[in-house]
Amino acid sequence: MKVGLFVLCALAAAVAASAVGAQSPSRGDSTHADSARKRMTSLNQVIITATRTEKDVFDTPSAVSVIDSATLGRRLPNTPVDAFRDLPGLDITGVGTNQTRPTIRGLGGQRILLLEDGLRLNNSRRQQDFGELPAIAGISGIDRVDVVRGPASVLYGTDAIGGVVNIITAGLPSVSDGVHGWAGYRYSTADQQQTPSAGLEGRFGRFAFRASGAYRDTKEYDAPSGRFGDIAFNDDVKVNDTGVRDYSYNALAGWDLGKSQTIWAKGERYTARDAGFGYVTNADLGATDAPTIQITYPDQDVQRYSLGWRAMSLRSAVADRVEVTTYLQDNTRHLDLDVFVPFGSGLPPTAGVTSHGRNWTDMRTLGFRAEATKLVGARTLLTYGADAFQDRSDNTDSSLTIVTGFGPPQVEASTRPQVPNASFRSAGVFAQGDVRLADRVSVIIGGRYQDVLAKTRSTPGIADPLSESKDRTAVGAANLLVRAMTGLNLIASVGRGFRSPNLVERFFEGPTPEGSGYQARNPSLDPETSLNVDLGARWRQGVFFAEGFVFQNDVHDGIAIAATGDTINELPVYQNVNVDKLRFRGLELTAGARALSRFDLSANFSRIESKNVTDPNSPVGDTYSRKFVFDAAWHPIANRLSFGYALRHNGEQKDVIAGTSPVGDVLPAFTVHDVRMEAALIDRGRNRTSLVVRVNNLTNELYAEFANASFFRPEPRRNVSTAIVVGF
Repeated sequence: MKVGLFVLCALAAAVAASAVGAQSPSRGDSTHADSARKRMTSLNQVIITATRTEKDVFDTPSAVSVIDSATLGRRLPNTPVDAFRDLPGLDITGVGTNQTRPTIRGLGGQRILLLEDGLRLNNSRRQQDFGELPAIAGISGIDRVDVVRGPASVLYGTDAIGGVVNIITAGLPSVSDGVHGWAGYRYSTADQQQTPSAGLEGRFGRFAFRASGAYRDTKEYDAPSGRFGDIAFNDDVKVNDTGVRDYSYNALAGWDLGKSQTIWAKGERYTARDAGFGYVTNADLGATDAPTIQITYPDQDVQRYSLGWRAMSLRSAVADRVEVTTYLQDNTRHLDLDVFVPFGSGLPPTAGVTSHGRNWTDMRTLGFRAEATKLVGARTLLTYGADAFQDRSDNTDSSLTIVTGFGPPQVEASTRPQVPNASFRSAGVFAQGDVRLADRVSVIIGGRYQDVLAKTRSTPGIADPLSESKDRTAVGAANLLVRAMTGLNLIASVGRGFRSPNLVERFFEGPTPEGSGYQARNPSLDPETSLNVDLGARWRQGVFFAEGFVFQNDVHDGIAIAATGDTINELPVYQNVNVDKLRFRGLELTAGARALSRFDLSANFSRIESKNVTDPNSPVGDTYSRKFVFDAAWHPIANRLSFGYALRHNGEQKDVIAGTSPVGDVLPAFTVHDVRMEAALIDRGRNRTSLVVRVNNLTNELYAEFANASFFRPEPRRNVSTAIVVGF
């Protein structure tokens, strides 16, 4: 379905640019026709992430979603994954301008592989529940987002156990047509966001280039008054640490060596200042005896350089197409963790334990991917290759603990790093065959062998002996597509995924972030593996389309935190351990149509169940139990003016740990309404000025996405966003 798209990370500008038509010259005037066609049925969209070759979604034998450029202006999200709220089987965790992360079928964090143009963005120094930020792919120059719902370890290796999110940036223009560009500006009321952006591209014979950049400044937003479960606000409430100042820029240049070969180089940078996890004060929550936890990121800087060679139509004995890419990335981040745990009633409110933790991490990644395809005979397309990367992490930590309320304050300081300096190296080989068994039957079968090594290095402040952990894993998958009749495809897939424990899961040693426990290292963790089964069907006929999938994903040796029964400094000790089995199952339905040539209607429904099979009384649900989304658009003037309305309803979630959420033992249902308008003010060839206006949370409802409810962080009050883009 054609739901929400990428995000011009607050950047409505670029967003609107792609959506309303200020697109790359290489697309030319066909943009309008393509947008109209894709509005009629999302199953006509093209995806490359699921199979590594271009395929229509309709003919892809797996569950996928494409958030394309036609949806950019419609959604105006802050990050690529904000648009997941409207897509079947998908969700988000986190709040604020740049802190949202993806959830796929109930799995998130390190169990989702984040890519940019097919290359890894995941960070092995992140906590399990905190995957890398999609925002680091930048806030301009993004063309679309491909999502694979379910394991994709055969093609992409570790971390793709729950799914893959591939953020695809705009490519080089293919036609010599001078220099063209766009400039835009976005403003939104809830966070007072201001985002100017601009881009240029051109081709001169064999040489082509593209560059874009954006700057964004947002403030902390307010949540509306109202009631959500046991929480009630009489007035609007500030959600602290939800703003950011960030900027991004990127430049891509390529040279055609011939009619079918190109070399290219790309440089990009993302910088964020004063971001945060987000929180509502205990005074506003009416919980004066509860701990206060503030997690902020004073700065994060990501620089990425890549170099590639692509050859098409080779017709050699071993390959028809070859692509080789190597990349170098430097990701530095500061994290501040401030916790105050009061001693409770009967003592002054200032009596308690205050902890100030500071972390600095520099993660350098060097990686490559080499991939080839070959048509074998007339019925088999073979894709094979190798990839590898190495994360090298340097860490500096300091902590200051102050106990007050019993005489003079007691102060304890430490500079012992919680995670030692370490490296995480992964290398693998893969092969996949797309075989047409008969005119109406095709199958994709593939396998991968992966070798992973995690090891510590000598680290100032840590006297523990050096250690290393090795994982060697083989995975496979099979996908079947049967063209039962014209316009109806039946799909079945089964696959094994895996995820190797990262540096934090293996080697973290120290107080837990909330200050209520102590986490011990566990270098002997086994990798998580999964067995996923999908059954589905896709149908399209004229202006109608529909899709449905049922799935079950069993994660074996799932990694979870568990109490050891020991204590350190009077704190209970916890440790990451392998549990027997986590099970995620669900249903995803999508349908839509174009009515009377001017109206687009679409709807989707999702249901997700998750549990710890080994310990059914231990809930693992961190998303909605069911979700319904409806979207309607009216195009009174084709390609010039449209109006839209969207409704999202999340059903109540009972699968929560009793007593852990201020909302209560059941997360209540909520319904959100959005409206939008898109207009092409000027449309004369390349000279195109577009305007987008969107109102989110029209009814001003107090609610929190379920993953943000236990640490209560509600969504913004009614928000009006507007973006204007001028193309030339």
